[in-house]
Amino acid sequence: MIRTTLLLIAALLALPVLAFYYDIPLDAPQQEALMTAVAIMCVAALICFFTSEITRNYSQVDKLWSLMPILYTWYFSRESGFDDRLVLMAILVTAWGLRLSANFARRDGYHPIPWKGEEDYRWSVLRQHPVLGKRLPWMLFNLFFISFYQHTLILLFCLPALVAWQGQGTPLNLIDIAAAVLMFLAISVETLADQQQYEFQAEKHRRIREGLPLEGDYAAGFCRSGLWAYVRHPNYAAEQAIWLFYYLFGVAATGRWLNWSLAGVLLLMLLFIGSSDFSEKISASKYPEYRDYQRCVPRFFPGLPFSKRSETVK
Repeated sequence: MIRTTLLLIAALLALPVLAFYYDIPLDAPQQEALMTAVAIMCVAALICFFTSEITRNYSQVDKLWSLMPILYTWYFSRESGFDDRLVLMAILVTAWGLRLSANFARRDGYHPIPWKGEEDYRWSVLRQHPVLGKRLPWMLFNLFFISFYQHTLILLFCLPALVAWQGQGTPLNLIDIAAAVLMFLAISVETLADQQQYEFQAEKHRRIREGLPLEGDYAAGFCRSGLWAYVRHPNYAAEQAIWLFYYLFGVAATGRWLNWSLAGVLLLMLLFIGSSDFSEKISASKYPEYRDYQRCVPRFFPGLPFSKRSETVK
């Protein structure tokens, strides 16, 4: 996990800088908007760091993960003079963010006291690490990875809005329509995946509380039906797709299929690979059947034929 974290931080530092300086530069208003967004990001990261250190709840960034993109995209939209394309991007991100916030809320992520709420179980596991379990290393990990890395990444995957702003004046076109439809479909898939997982966990814990027998997937301990029969992380796959389709708006505006804002999407994908590795290591240690599930079902992208794999994991 430490090696993965260092790799992610190195990529975060190098990839956006290289991409930015080898592409068409921003004009003065766009640079000013970017600097303002960076300042907002730094303030949010510091608030999360100090709050988590005081409360010992290290899921403060999780509370803002679905909200900061709404702030950034509407800010860029306003600064562009509410360009049609940027407004469309902001509306789609708002739909994504509100949906994700609702899902986080029903899992007790939020609390009437803002700094409280459920903590991601992975942080407590990681605090058992021989190195990170010590006070100073954990504080540095919290500062540089949990707080600053994640907040920087949130800003980076929102930056196709700046590229779309660079192409201001380009009429909405077929790429915009495709990006909007695909982004909406990916949000719908993520919604369905989260709902299936929520219903499974709620029923499993209800049966445990009431002393009822656990059978099938409930006995195995993890969900492997619905979308989860085809990929092990359909919600993660959809989340990555959402921001890849969001990137297409910048392509539609400028005609540049490869531009510097792709760095944020690539870094997000790297984060999900590392995050899923860590989550699956925990799951495999808790559930004896999980390794068979890993062998039979792909991580993010389904293969063919679907029917055979579905039969295998039942």
